[in-house]
Amino acid sequence: MARYDLLVIGTGPAGQKAAVQAAKLGKKVGIIERKMVLGGVCINTGTIPSKSLREAVLYLSGFRQRGIYGGTYRLKKTITIEDLAFRANHVIKNEIQTVQNQMARNRIDMFFGTASFLDPHRLHIQTVRGALELTADFIVIAVGTEPARPSHVPFDNQAIIDTDGLLTLKRIPKSIVIVGGGVIGTEYASMLAALGIPVTLIDKRPRLLEFVDAEIIDALQRQMKELGVTLYHDEEVLAIKRNWDKSIQVSLRNNRPLRASTLMYAVGRVGASRILNLAGIGLQPDTRGRLAVNEHLQTAIPHIYAAGDIIGFPALASTSMQQGRHAASHAFGHSDRTDTLLLPYGIYAIPEISMVGRNEEELQHTQIPYAVGRARYKEIARGQLIGDESGMLKILFHRHTRHLLGVHAIGEGATELIHIGQAVMAFHGKIDYFIDTVFNYPTLAECYKVAALDGMNRLPRPWIPYL
Repeated sequence: MARYDLLVIGTGPAGQKAAVQAAKLGKKVGIIERKMVLGGVCINTGTIPSKSLREAVLYLSGFRQRGIYGGTYRLKKTITIEDLAFRANHVIKNEIQTVQNQMARNRIDMFFGTASFLDPHRLHIQTVRGALELTADFIVIAVGTEPARPSHVPFDNQAIIDTDGLLTLKRIPKSIVIVGGGVIGTEYASMLAALGIPVTLIDKRPRLLEFVDAEIIDALQRQMKELGVTLYHDEEVLAIKRNWDKSIQVSLRNNRPLRASTLMYAVGRVGASRILNLAGIGLQPDTRGRLAVNEHLQTAIPHIYAAGDIIGFPALASTSMQQGRHAASHAFGHSDRTDTLLLPYGIYAIPEISMVGRNEEELQHTQIPYAVGRARYKEIARGQLIGDESGMLKILFHRHTRHLLGVHAIGEGATELIHIGQAVMAFHGKIDYFIDTVFNYPTLAECYKVAALDGMNRLPRPWIPYL
């Protein structure tokens, strides 16, 4: 039985970084993957495929050029599922190779098989060649999540699919109903609508993505409707069935039934913890298969850590990486600090949105005196150059101290643009920084200066108006 300083279960972002961090500290590390490819959900079915799909849609549909050449502009008249999958497969192959090289460079032992706990320090690994046992001083559980597939939904992986199933279809849907207006549902709805597919998005909540600034979501919903997405809010699906003509019928609580060629069920994900035998060592996941941890990512058993989507919100690849590093560092007595108040969020809908810090609703709830500055892409030369006249950057700052409180963006490049605001907030900067700083011209970064000037000019005297 081989012994390790650290064993990591799962090769997604959290598992990769936990393993590499421990190896950099000179520890003997093993990592276990139940599938025959590395990378977990992030590389194989989630983040990388969906973002690759988005880029393929934007390119092949000509969407990014329509603001310049007109709404009917299209690079490729007929787009197939093979066209969309080609880009995803190319990126996935390269990312898997990158992870393999990283594990090899750091002398991390890799095991392909299904892991389960024998006791708090021992793992049973079932591989295609047989079983083996491994033991470790510390263990990191980073198994991620999988789509929720409730029994009342008649999945067939052809016409009724979960969020992992789109690129496995044989052809692009003629029309689609997406149940669930979370991040994944919203992203896929806008992507498919950009291809010209009739899309209906159904959600129980009064608006999409309630954790995002309301003004940004209003803009997102307006642009999604312009793309052709039909939104049903405050709505519930009562039944899903397949008709004689192979179409899908969706019965709703408050509206007439809907019909489409395809249905995607995108209501949540559950932790992939079912086969780990956690109960056998005294760990109890919640009803969605997720594990509770403390601020150092320790479970109820101190030498067993959990990181990534398995511990729930925010369930981002970026935060998962940092959690993996933190878990490994803490296990071996090394300090590691993450500013959890300044985590940027990126949502890759069309248009993309991103945010850092607090939104208006949060500031109103806590009664913090704040002011708002806005810059619209149509006012920025770069916005005209790239053909995006509907984008916007919004900054929130303290009315009295002028410290930056939050930044919210919607439009092309929003997920990149947000990091400027994140850096200024990390150093407790004021809105004055943007006014006094010179930005390259023409760039989207210029939005920060325009928004800062807009915000300051809205303040009552004794502030001296900026021209």
